[in-house]
Amino acid sequence: MVVMKFGGSSVADAQRIRHVVEIVKTQLERKPVLVLSAMGDTTDHLLEAGNDAFQKGVALIERIEKHHFDTIKKLKLPGHVQKETAALLKELERLLAGISLIREMTPRTKDFLVSFGERLSVRIAAAYCNSLKIKAAACDAWDIGFISDSNFTSAELVKKSWELIPEKILPLLKTGVVPIVTGFIARDHNGNITTLGRGGSDLSATMIAAACKAEEVQVWKDVDGILTADPRIVTNAQPVESVTYEEAAELAYFGAQVLHPRAMQPCIKTGTPVLVKNSYNITAPGTRISAALQKKSTPVRAITFRRKVTLVDIVSTRMLGQYGFLAEVFSGFARHNISVDMVATSEVSVSLTLDAAHDLAVLKKDLARIASVDIKTDKAIVTIVGNVKRSSEILARAFRTCQLIGVSVQMVSQGASKVNISFIVNDTEAVEVVKALHLDFFADQGSQK
Repeated sequence: MVVMKFGGSSVADAQRIRHVVEIVKTQLERKPVLVLSAMGDTTDHLLEAGNDAFQKGVALIERIEKHHFDTIKKLKLPGHVQKETAALLKELERLLAGISLIREMTPRTKDFLVSFGERLSVRIAAAYCNSLKIKAAACDAWDIGFISDSNFTSAELVKKSWELIPEKILPLLKTGVVPIVTGFIARDHNGNITTLGRGGSDLSATMIAAACKAEEVQVWKDVDGILTADPRIVTNAQPVESVTYEEAAELAYFGAQVLHPRAMQPCIKTGTPVLVKNSYNITAPGTRISAALQKKSTPVRAITFRRKVTLVDIVSTRMLGQYGFLAEVFSGFARHNISVDMVATSEVSVSLTLDAAHDLAVLKKDLARIASVDIKTDKAIVTIVGNVKRSSEILARAFRTCQLIGVSVQMVSQGASKVNISFIVNDTEAVEVVKALHLDFFADQGSQK
């Protein structure tokens, strides 16, 4: 068994759906399960319609309606598919009418609203498969065991899902059916539709793969796997053949467009490998994510960065060695619901980074009782993910490179997993630093452009 997840751009229209099914046809002997996102920009259009209903009291769905009916027509699907689609769209209209009437958009309502995208896409894709004599069944996630808590917009799957999913999926596979499942959504114990938050569609796929003990899960995107750097910055960035779960998690956290760390948790639990592939370039080998690397690799796997970061330097105003300093600092952040990214500490000071969106005025006043606080904006985190056993070499080369291009490193942190080394530079210097580091560590892969 193999699980194949396709994102919105991969199933954006009739042409892309045809292409996806051609990919699936090559793997039918592996008993595939498909997990699909909403078609193209449908989720954005649904949210826009919901906001119009909430703010203006009127919402139009002609754009959503036209796109899906046009797709059905181009795929030459039978009449019952149009009727099923029309019924879902009518349900959507009733929901929007309710939003416009009471002028309320709760998290529960928002989850119900965005679920229509995935529910529409799986029905169209399943119908197209059946028109080609590929036995397929459209499955809403809750019908194949996806049960969550009631934390709307960012729900967590309950433990019972681990038992229910294989009970529902495996019998379908035994009858030769290709289950085509809605990504991103679930239902709580009260029957309310929920969404799984960031990385939700990928999580749907990895959960099915892990629970059913699949051979692998394939995540089909619009890039050739995980790259050594952002190709918009480094034009000769190359696909990485393989990374560990830890390395992939660090890359995702610090800005790389790969699987969200929470989406990998089910596979980490069971050791199920993840293959990131490009649906626009199916001949590219992609990147394999697994528990351990199979062969010797380069010291650095990839370089990524995150911009618009705030650096906060906190220095204790108490006596040297005063206990409880760090506890009070982090309690302050917790009280104001501010999440910390990187941390570097000494006995009387701590430096840390935050998302630039935070308003820190109240926090600074709160911490003034125990420390002086210096807030520096317009920073960037540059992260090098690589071989833990060669961290000294990586650090030496990275600092030498920064020195050569005249960039001062303002803070350094090595994660507990030891697979990442991150440091702070000015936001305006980040691109230059990434290019220079990539040239140093990956010079043998081609000249810098």
